Amino acid sequence: MKLTTITQISVDGVMQGNGPSEYDRRAGFDRDGWAMDHFDADATAYVDERCRGAGAFLFGRRTYDIFAPYWGALPAGSGPIADAFNTKPKYVASATLTEPAWAGTTVLGGDLTAAVRALKAAPGGELQVHGSGALVRRLLAEDLVDELSLLVFPVVVGRGTRLFPADGPRIALDRVESRPFPKGISLEVYRPLGITS
Repeated sequence: MKLTTITQISVDGVMQGNGPSEYDRRAGFDRDGWAMDHFDADATAYVDERCRGAGAFLFGRRTYDIFAPYWGALPAGSGPIADAFNTKPKYVASATLTEPAWAGTTVLGGDLTAAVRALKAAPGGELQVHGSGALVRRLLAEDLVDELSLLVFPVVVGRGTRLFPADGPRIALDRVESRPFPKGISLEVYRPLGITS
């Protein structure tokens, strides 16, 4: 499978709290919901299409804990994103989760790198990672990402967890697609070319 990441970020690189998030508010982040006003029919159709095209999903534990009670509670026919999340295989990277409640979930404990390599070696289209910042950073550092899709929103959040760490690997990228959406979101798709010194 081709491992692709799909991340909503602000112009200053923040990915935290893109939607309304009680989880983030309980943690003291009060600038959540910054992405919602910028979605339009074209941007929504793009995300719908990407989710429909997934072969499976891979989540970090925090994103899984946010997504499972929301998306997992929606009935069949709730829309392309919900239907994809609820019918396709899901994997969650966690050393502590033992009994996932979201149907169709497999926990990847132990050697995550080996587990992801095994998934990538299997047939089945795209293995998509949505959100999951810590996981994306780890996958990038281990040169496991085949495609990095960024939905860049026209807002500076000013604080919050950023996709790229202040001190991380230097990674060469090849831009393979760039597209604007009507309400200001910019899609930037990159193919990582490897970690450079």
